[in-house]
Amino acid sequence: MELRNEAKYAMVIPTSMGIRMTPINGQPVHSSELFKVQATSAESNVGSTASYLGLPVKILTTFVKGSPIARLIKDNLASRHMDYEGPELEQGNPWGYRHQINIADSGYGSRGPRVQNDRAGEVGRTLNVKDFDLDRIFGDEGAQIVHLSGLIAALSPETSQFCLEIARAAKKNGTRISFDLNHRASFWIGREKELNEIFKEIASISDILIGNEEDFQLCLGIEGPDAGGNDLTAKIDGFKGMINRAQKAFPDVSVFATTLRQVISTNEHMWGGIISENGNWHVVEPRNIYVYDRIGGGDGFVSGMLYAILRDWEPEKWIQFGWASGAFVATLETDYAQPADEDQIWSIWQGNARVKR
Repeated sequence: MELRNEAKYAMVIPTSMGIRMTPINGQPVHSSELFKVQATSAESNVGSTASYLGLPVKILTTFVKGSPIARLIKDNLASRHMDYEGPELEQGNPWGYRHQINIADSGYGSRGPRVQNDRAGEVGRTLNVKDFDLDRIFGDEGAQIVHLSGLIAALSPETSQFCLEIARAAKKNGTRISFDLNHRASFWIGREKELNEIFKEIASISDILIGNEEDFQLCLGIEGPDAGGNDLTAKIDGFKGMINRAQKAFPDVSVFATTLRQVISTNEHMWGGIISENGNWHVVEPRNIYVYDRIGGGDGFVSGMLYAILRDWEPEKWIQFGWASGAFVATLETDYAQPADEDQIWSIWQGNARVKR
C-alpha cells in the first residue's frame, strides 16, 4: 500500500475523548467503592501502538474549556506521545457539556464483563468541520493514514458530516483512509437511511475497511457469513464469503479485516483474525490467549495492523502483529497498547512468555 512519505503525521485520528471508570480487582460496578479512572476513546486506542513505537500521531477532538477532565485527557494524550488539536467549548452550566464516561465492569472468571456508556451532554457530539483547517491538516502537514470510526460517524448529525468531510479531504490529498465500521444500534435509531448513505460513501473511498459480521450487514447492507456451526474452517470460509461480497460492493478498498473471538471464560479466549489484502488471504486461526481485561482488544488488533502497514512490512506480518497487539492489550489495565518495543509484541506472536533479563 503506497503511503505519503513526506507527511508530517503517520496517523490522524478524529475522536470524542472521555474517561473510563473501572472497579479495581475485577469487581462488579454496583458493589465497588474504589475505581480506576483513565482517559480513553476507541479511536485514540488505535493510534497507541504507533505512538508508543515512535511514529507521529495526531488526535482531532474537542474539549470542555477549563474542565479538569479535559486536563486529564490532554495530559494522557501527551503521555502517549500524541499531538492533539481541537476547539474548547464552555461548559455553559451544570447541565451543559462534558466528556463522555465509560463505566466498565471487566468481569472475572465465569462472570462476564458489563459496560455502560454515559454520553449525556457529550462535548464530542459537537465535532464540526468548520473548527478544523482540513487543507492545512491533510494538505500542508499531511498524514499517511486517517483512521475513522463508525462510532464517531454516527454520534450526531454534526459528527457524521465531520467524518464525511475528513474522508473527502484525505482522499483529495492522497492520505489513505482506514474505516472501522463499529456499528452501535442505539446511535442509528431514526437515522438509518441517512447513516447508511454516509457510511457507504466513506466506505467507497476507503483503503482499509474493518468490521465484524454485524458491522458489514447493518452499516453497509452486505450479506453476512454463513453460520458454519462449530466447524472452524466453515466459519472462516463464511467470513471470507462475506468479505468477497464486500469487495464486489466496494472495489476500491484494498484491505479488509475482521477479528475472530470465542469466549471460553472472561479470562480465557480463543483469538484469531482474517485479512484480505488485494484478494490475498491472511488468516490466524483462533489461538488461546489469557485475558486480564478484554476491552480494547479489537482496537489493539487494528492498532497493530495499521502500525505494520505504516512500517511497510510484508502483508503476512500485518495480521501477525495485529493479532499479537490485540492479545497484548488484553493483558493490560488500559484499553490501549503501551508496548515497550516491537519485540514485546513479536514475543506474544511467537508464544514466548519467558522472562527477559
